Amino acid sequence: MLSTGIKGTKTVEVTDSNTAAALGSGTLAVFATPAMIALIEATASESVAPQLEEGSSTVGTRLDVAHSAASPVGMIVTCETELVEVDRRRLVFKVVVFDSKGEVGSGMHERFVVDNAKFMSKAQAKLE
Repeated sequence: MLSTGIKGTKTVEVTDSNTAAALGSGTLAVFATPAMIALIEATASESVAPQLEEGSSTVGTRLDVAHSAASPVGMIVTCETELVEVDRRRLVFKVVVFDSKGEVGSGMHERFVVDNAKFMSKAQAKLE
């Protein structure tokens, strides 16, 4: 059973492949906002995965984050998440992203616990 207080941490290096220029979210060689979002989602997802029933996972449904400072190629960026609310299948995480010079992003992230088979069946039905 999931309860508040679960924390996650994940770190990535800023490389040419996760810059705004590479991902198309800008033209500069700094950590891209889409890369930050992916880091947030991965950190939150992985933090609760061991607590889920077999055949379940979580899917991201909402993000409210600010990307407040740039991190150039070569810097290490770390995301920390904390599960702050559990409402049946809805999970709310507080998120903070930082590099060695300080905070570069923060906000809230919402995920839902889903049954993998049911979720994929519904998604695949859209092709019919």
